[in-house]
Amino acid sequence: MKILPSILSANFAHLAGDVQEIEHDVDLIHVDVMDGHFVPNITIGAPVVKALKKETHVAQDVHLMVEEPAGLLTDFLEAGADMISVHVEACKHLHRAIQIIKDGGAKAGVVLNPSTPASALEAIVADVDYVLVMTVDPGFGGQTFIYSMIDKIKAVHELIISKKSSAVIEVDGGINAETLPLCLEAGASLFVAGSAVFNSKDRHAAIKALIQSGNKAR
Repeated sequence: MKILPSILSANFAHLAGDVQEIEHDVDLIHVDVMDGHFVPNITIGAPVVKALKKETHVAQDVHLMVEEPAGLLTDFLEAGADMISVHVEACKHLHRAIQIIKDGGAKAGVVLNPSTPASALEAIVADVDYVLVMTVDPGFGGQTFIYSMIDKIKAVHELIISKKSSAVIEVDGGINAETLPLCLEAGASLFVAGSAVFNSKDRHAAIKALIQSGNKAR
């Protein structure tokens, strides 16, 4: 089980400092890249990933919420992304995109929006390192967890087993001490938490509380 603080909820005016504050508490941070087309918001690009690589030591999980992400993969790989995920809904040539990520030395993941069924992974799940199940509609931080996604996490977990895949499940959206154990029990092991970490007065304690909530559910 790992907690991935999402910098979408950090203070962009002091981004490096916010990441440095929590980088010794976690193995990964989550970087949401939005283009204003695939989702109704615009955030950051590869230069920010590169800049954070110079200022921090924590690995970066880059989530591309963009149209036709294949054209951006090389930029993010060269910037130093350690993990990159692309949406099933956005890729015309999904296997090619996954191969580009792997050839670039990063872990490759696919993402499912809440309305996309687990069956959309049938042809790709054996080729990826992780599956990111969105538990809110992507585009903005601080949204309410969609509880029906618990059944989808279970379905993805069952599909991974049936396909003899080594992929792990990541969840993103509305993750807190209440929802994390539910996702853990359903089969997830990577938990993206934005507001629950960066909106807390004591971010170290917030991360510890999330970990403890998962440990109690084991």
